[in-house]
Amino acid sequence: MKIAVVDYGMGNLRSVSKALEHVAPGTDVRVSSDPADLGAADRVVFPGQGAMPDCMRELDSRGLRPAVMAAAGTKPFLGICIGLQMLFERSEEGDTPGLGILPGRVGRFPPEKMQGEGGTRLKVPHMGWNNVHPAEAHALWSGIGDGERFYFVHSYFPEPDAPELVAGFSVYGIPFTCAVARDNIFAVQFHPEKSQTAGLKLLSNFIAWNP
Repeated sequence: MKIAVVDYGMGNLRSVSKALEHVAPGTDVRVSSDPADLGAADRVVFPGQGAMPDCMRELDSRGLRPAVMAAAGTKPFLGICIGLQMLFERSEEGDTPGLGILPGRVGRFPPEKMQGEGGTRLKVPHMGWNNVHPAEAHALWSGIGDGERFYFVHSYFPEPDAPELVAGFSVYGIPFTCAVARDNIFAVQFHPEKSQTAGLKLLSNFIAWNP
């Protein structure tokens, strides 16, 4: 099996590739900016960190948009963090157009609603561990219980137009979508590669997934 981790200069690529190698020893995990590698891969992982305008610009400057679009339409595809946000039509961050693969937008946590228990002020970016609740049964949630903790670093989150896209949610001041799924696509706002046992289980499920 060949797994391509998309390298457009903005992802936590080493952590992602090492986590995949850990859950699938002997698998050919290739961090690549070559569209041919994405085309030849059996599965594609689309990570990302940083600002949405920078990520979209770097993706296009490397000529990777067509290969990512093709992979998202044809093979098991896992988006992580900005790699989830880029799948949508537009982000509030810099009013940036995304890939438009999924209907909806990406919004920022509203400052007026950033209150925790007892009225404590919640910081944005949202950084740290938070409980995740699957919204539907899915192969990638196999063996992962309701309320498992995953690691987040973000100020923005997806707001899908189609409710059936929502695969999981979390709560930080407000409930927000933290996982989406459609056909061969599964994408998460949190970082499974930094989420210890639960994150490794999700990556292992991705390796075994046959949508």
